[in-house]
Amino acid sequence: MPAIVVVGAQWGDEGKGRITDYLAQSADTVVRYQGGNNAGHTVVVGGSTYRFHLIPSGMLHAGRTCVLGNGVVVDGAKLVEELDALEAHGIDTGRLKLSDQAHFILPTHALLDRLAEERRGGAKIGTTGRGIGPAYRDKVNRCGVRVGDAADPQWLASRVETHLRDHEHELAGSRWTVDRLVQHVREAWKRLERHVCDTSTLVNEKLDCGARVLLEGAQGTLLDVDHGTYPFVTSSNPVAGGACIGAGIGPTRIDRVLGVAKAYATRVGSGPFPTELGDATGGRLRALGAEYGTTTGRPRRCGWVDAVALRYAVRVNGIDHLAVTKLDVLDDFTELKVCTAYRVRGRETRDFPSNVRDLECAEPVYESVPGWRVPTGEVRSWTDLPAQAAAYITHLESLLRVPVALVSVGAERGAILGRLAIWEGM
Repeated sequence: MPAIVVVGAQWGDEGKGRITDYLAQSADTVVRYQGGNNAGHTVVVGGSTYRFHLIPSGMLHAGRTCVLGNGVVVDGAKLVEELDALEAHGIDTGRLKLSDQAHFILPTHALLDRLAEERRGGAKIGTTGRGIGPAYRDKVNRCGVRVGDAADPQWLASRVETHLRDHEHELAGSRWTVDRLVQHVREAWKRLERHVCDTSTLVNEKLDCGARVLLEGAQGTLLDVDHGTYPFVTSSNPVAGGACIGAGIGPTRIDRVLGVAKAYATRVGSGPFPTELGDATGGRLRALGAEYGTTTGRPRRCGWVDAVALRYAVRVNGIDHLAVTKLDVLDDFTELKVCTAYRVRGRETRDFPSNVRDLECAEPVYESVPGWRVPTGEVRSWTDLPAQAAAYITHLESLLRVPVALVSVGAERGAILGRLAIWEGM
């Protein structure tokens, strides 16, 4: 019953989608276990670019069952759009299974999201404004609308009424009524009903039969609502432990945790980012890496790789293998820097601060390593990497004490170098 969790080891946007796509070649089932359509994965196959927001990128492999678990929040209309786009490419979407226990993102959630950001003024968190946070808030507050609720119009109306009553002051003057929201949800339900099932039972049965199950998180460790740079975080648990809750499986069913990290670092939205480069070098990384959000188009903040943050991600996720993406972006740099420690209020530490105020004033302690100044985009074997590029990877391994199993040197599916076997031996 091999099960692997793919988790972002930074602030999201690490390239999890293409790593998931790569591993899905040998998987039976791919499960997305948390987040909403605030996530974005881009996969390039044969010159075609596919942008995923909710559906697991494993959908590009024929015959793979793809699951949106109970931990996901779903904008029904956006999911329908994504299904239609895939079908326009000739992809069979009947393989998608949607948990009846996942929660709907309602149009009112997006409105509540925008209103909350406006109230924060200069202290904005930097949400995508898509209603993800308010949907999770309603879930915890027990006034949410679950996917399965849409099967019964009367029950759905009662759930929508509870939602509107809970937010009557915030939504005063809104055009959304019980009838209009019910109609909105039921319209999506017509298209989604055939995909809905008890996905916890489905995934557990797959594991019982010895199938290979790949569990995919959205965002990244440092955006986790419990373990991230709170309050500048997402509203769910991207960490590996969230896979159990969001997919409905027990922790003993997880065999391996694969962390994904860029060869440098990026962050979207507000919040501390110790290695951020606000100079020409940061702009160069952004240009070379095409660092703009898949979902929002926002420019990403860029900086050198942060081994302090990565060690923290290794610890809280139990990462036992790492995938390093976008190594080719560093091809033109003569010198690279790696953050190995922070200086916080005059004291040097190798530990990631749990207090956001300490993180905001953390100064990176760098060591310099030589670049390679050789193109790697056409390399298709680990042994063919330039010596200094390989040395950069092995140096990260020594700092993190975790083996690097995969390295990507381009956007194409074939540009992933398999250094260590992932599925074999489990």
